[in-house]
Amino acid sequence: MTDRYLVIGNPIAHSKSPQIHAQFAQQTGEAMVYERLLAPLDGFVDSVHNFIEHGGRGANVTLPFKLDAFALAEQRSERAQAAGAVNTLVFERGRIIGDNTDGVGLVRDISVNAGVAIKGQRVLLVGAGGAAQGVILPLLEQAPHSITLCNRTQRKAEELVQQFSHPALQACAIDALSDVYDLVINATSAGLSGDLPPLPAAVFGSTTFAYDMIYAAQATNFMQLAQSHGAQTRDGLGMLVEQAAESFYLWRGVRPDTAPVYKSLRAQV
Repeated sequence: MTDRYLVIGNPIAHSKSPQIHAQFAQQTGEAMVYERLLAPLDGFVDSVHNFIEHGGRGANVTLPFKLDAFALAEQRSERAQAAGAVNTLVFERGRIIGDNTDGVGLVRDISVNAGVAIKGQRVLLVGAGGAAQGVILPLLEQAPHSITLCNRTQRKAEELVQQFSHPALQACAIDALSDVYDLVINATSAGLSGDLPPLPAAVFGSTTFAYDMIYAAQATNFMQLAQSHGAQTRDGLGMLVEQAAESFYLWRGVRPDTAPVYKSLRAQV
């Protein structure tokens, strides 16, 4: 019997998840199919229950339903609780289990694929929305020296710091940033639009690694800014593949090789 999985969102036609999971399944010999589902904006819960009734085993969740998935899950992982959002659902023994693989995807892409250590490093995380919240716990688990959270609205950054209440996590006003960071991560969606927070040049140096959580065919505006100040850069395509691999592992108990899948996606992007 072939197990069924899907990614659910609105819009959804752009999603690369079916292509990624098809390659994972082929590589590992797992008997599964993975599809896209466009859910009505007010029909997420009904869509999930209908999928479960028709034999669905698990689902990825993308915008705008990650908070709906969090509310629907009867059991949530620690990282889902910390993220306040769910991007992976596991349907097991009649229960709906919620997890969030975004942060571990980011950490693996930086530490394994890019070979950049996070332990002991001074990290600047730009943004205080859902994308930033989703990666804070996995970053903290890598034992960085510190994580400084900056956001256009400083109050949002301070609220997020209070929520996690960790000694290595602090908030800072953008215009007060004056130090060079080892790792600068853009967790805003502004890397493409050009509407970047006004980061001072001082945060980048020749030893800085700058990571944009979004990806594009060309270097994003954030990456161009970092490069102009001597930093090494990487976009978020590897994070997309790695978070998918973590979902695949949760469902199938098998960890796929992400390198060939990343290579194939990069050729297309």
